[in-house]
Amino acid sequence: MQVILAKTAGFCFGVRKAVEQVYEQIENREKDGKELPIYTYGPIIHNEEVVRDLEQRGVQVLNTKEELAALEKGIVIIRAHGVGREIYDLLDREGITVVDATCPFVKKIHRLVREQEALGRHIMITGNKNHPEVEAIRSCCQKEAIILETAAEAENFTLDSSIPVSIVSQTTFNYNKFEELVEIISKKGYDIIVLNTICNATQERQKEAAEIAREADAMIVIGGRHSSNTQKLYEICKKECKNTYYIQTLVDLDLDVLKSMGSVGITAGASTPNNIIEEVHTNVRRDEF
Repeated sequence: MQVILAKTAGFCFGVRKAVEQVYEQIENREKDGKELPIYTYGPIIHNEEVVRDLEQRGVQVLNTKEELAALEKGIVIIRAHGVGREIYDLLDREGITVVDATCPFVKKIHRLVREQEALGRHIMITGNKNHPEVEAIRSCCQKEAIILETAAEAENFTLDSSIPVSIVSQTTFNYNKFEELVEIISKKGYDIIVLNTICNATQERQKEAAEIAREADAMIVIGGRHSSNTQKLYEICKKECKNTYYIQTLVDLDLDVLKSMGSVGITAGASTPNNIIEEVHTNVRRDEF
């Protein structure tokens, strides 16, 4: 059995930066001997193993504005997905120290939507409306942004044709879906500007995953259950390879199902730690014939 590990598997730049910032705060607290509590607003990244390790080191996850408003002291780390302006304003009013771990590519989208709105254009976001990154982008808009995720939503979309539209995307959105939605909107005759804000790491990861899945007898996709970019990888791989398995850790993988396979591909989402990828890779290789 041949085992192919994707070169792009694992932490992307933004995720690595965010996680490192949390561990730096833990280290500084231990070095200074201070008991200042450390919080993240929402999970720092969508990986349960990483969040669990941080919790064991005393980092608490806050999920609501009410929890933030109730803080009296501490350090709040903004997650990689970003937050809206109202969260920064709330923390500033409460005098809470903020460490901003928002991915730079996400912050770029925040800047772009503000600039485009200032030019009188309406903002359209391709992505999952319930994802924290999309929620943060939407909250940067003065007017209600349009959010589209499916071709059906794009087909049914209508807007006054005199209103110019600027399209941005969730950084981890499926690139092929983005192109499909843009094409549908373009045919409606609107004055549109398309700003492809899907990050390069996402595009490269999706392309490589599809290429490996196309040739492999089985495909393993590793990542958190709530990780949007891992879910997209799974969809892409499943389309190319029917024997595609979505796992969080080695525990979720039935190695016996791979024994009849001639080749197995492995990829992982942008928030999957290297030690989990290496453990899966090592154990699959151990069963090579």
